[in-house]
Amino acid sequence: MGFIKLEKKDEPHNEVYQKVLEYNRKYRGCIAWRIKKHSEVINMHLNPNEHVLFAFAAQKNYSFTDIFSTCVVALTNKRLLIGQKGLLFGYYLTSITPDLYNDIKVHQGLFWGRVIIDTVKEKVVISNIDKHGLDEIETSITEYMIEEKKKYYSTEN
Repeated sequence: MGFIKLEKKDEPHNEVYQKVLEYNRKYRGCIAWRIKKHSEVINMHLNPNEHVLFAFAAQKNYSFTDIFSTCVVALTNKRLLIGQKGLLFGYYLTSITPDLYNDIKVHQGLFWGRVIIDTVKEKVVISNIDKHGLDEIETSITEYMIEEKKKYYSTEN
């Protein structure tokens, strides 16, 4: 039985981390910890011809009071990735391809917002997002998914 070793790409070229930093400079109200470690999870799973279009960090849970479930969400030219590094060991990765994507729901609270990504199999809840950045998140994901679904359905017919 063999093991597959996933190698990190060079640290200076971690485009996921750079995109998250760009987002955090614009919208400073997000609550997120260990962004670099969570970004590395996604960076390890990027395919050779895949590049990051948009990324941000938030909490992967429903509650605004739970601030210890940080994840990084990255929109690539092929799919939506959600990476979360475990505290001591391991990690979690969720991949949402355009054919599995249904819709997105945005909720704005007093200080933070929440995004619920509905897929064929599950609902992914991302919370504690700066309420001023919700529009950019919704627009980026929706526009990408609409364009990709057009391609998917035009090749199907």
